[in-house]
Amino acid sequence: MVDRQGIIVYLHHLKQAKSFRKYGHVHYISRKMKYVILYCNQEDVETVMSKIERLPSVKKVLPSYRPFVKTEYENAKPDKAKEYDYKTGL
Repeated sequence: MVDRQGIIVYLHHLKQAKSFRKYGHVHYISRKMKYVILYCNQEDVETVMSKIERLPSVKKVLPSYRPFVKTEYENAKPDKAKEYDYKTGL
């Protein structure tokens, strides 16, 4: 399985939004805030970002930090009400 990472691209105009398909999988296009979220392979993120930054229609390019955020929580205390429900068999 290949690790993927998101890239957020802010645009001046949305006319070029569909042209980002050649850089990766376009996941979402925001018409109101004028940005595109696309996904590509994690090892290709730096090269794709440098190519996209050189385009004239691009304002700003940001990587998504979601793959680097820890999602396992260590000291999460269970809710007392839920703990009671599990013991009674509900």
